[in-house]
Amino acid sequence: MPPMNHPAPALHPAELDSELLARACKAIGDPLRLGILRLLGQGSFAVLELCDLFDTKQSSMSHHLKILAQAGLVVTQREGNSIYYRRPLLSQRDGWQRWLSSTLVAIDQSVDADSERQQALQSRLQRLLDERAEACAGFFARNADVFRKQQDLIASWDQYGETLEAMLVAWHGPALAALEIGPGEGAFLPSLAKRFGTVVALDISSPMLERAAALVSEHQLHNVQCQLGDTNALLAQGAERFDLAVANMVLHHVPAPRTIFSEVAALLSPGGCFLVTDLCRHQQTWARESCGDLWLGFAPEDLTAWAREAGLREGQSQFLGLRNGFQIQFRLFHRP
Repeated sequence: MPPMNHPAPALHPAELDSELLARACKAIGDPLRLGILRLLGQGSFAVLELCDLFDTKQSSMSHHLKILAQAGLVVTQREGNSIYYRRPLLSQRDGWQRWLSSTLVAIDQSVDADSERQQALQSRLQRLLDERAEACAGFFARNADVFRKQQDLIASWDQYGETLEAMLVAWHGPALAALEIGPGEGAFLPSLAKRFGTVVALDISSPMLERAAALVSEHQLHNVQCQLGDTNALLAQGAERFDLAVANMVLHHVPAPRTIFSEVAALLSPGGCFLVTDLCRHQQTWARESCGDLWLGFAPEDLTAWAREAGLREGQSQFLGLRNGFQIQFRLFHRP
């Protein structure tokens, strides 16, 4: 299902700062910067990643990113020792944000006249995302036996499982089929199996999927199917729609978490729901090395914005603070 983008309301000229608008128009007027903005619609990228994607020297890329940042078109976000560039969060509360929102929609819908160049960019992007996914899968392959112990340093199932199950009970939608993305060792699968006729446990890591399958066998969850792959692969297979999709403490391992929302939206039945549990933003960088985290949590506004872009409607939210300084967010997003 394509993102549901709604046109921004008409603006009165006085609502826009002329200098800011002039800088933005000048920044967008460069083909490379336009390409960067289009790419950032798919996620966050470090400078060296952008250099590789656009086959550009670091000095040149840094120059273009500085112009975009000064025009308010990109912002930075620290992930451990790395700085990532991304689009700003937009609330559309003022004229500038409404103008920028509609402009970014137009950029996303634009087509690069040089199709060969665009194909090369998409090929390099896919390679980068595959490398991120392989790094994540490699971590789980090496640490499958000790991952639960390492994960418990951040948030153990005993600490937040009851709240997650309460979120499931509070949702009163259809219960034919459910999807859990990245089930880990399968702690949430028994609850899903009781509620839904069919449950698909989807994971990119064979060792972790084997652990989930062992739990399925131990608990005789005959309606649970363990499947190797990701949401993009499910879409390519033409999978059946799901009434509920769950991403429980998994988005911070995903190469491009923003795209998960659009892929899940396409996998949900009308009236279906996406249940997300993940860490709020933090700066405890040891989690990257010890637990294989690609991202240091997410601002709640990020998840809300990504869901809105995918055509999902925000529902119930809960937040749980842990003694070690981490905070977990429990979020429901509905497909109309």
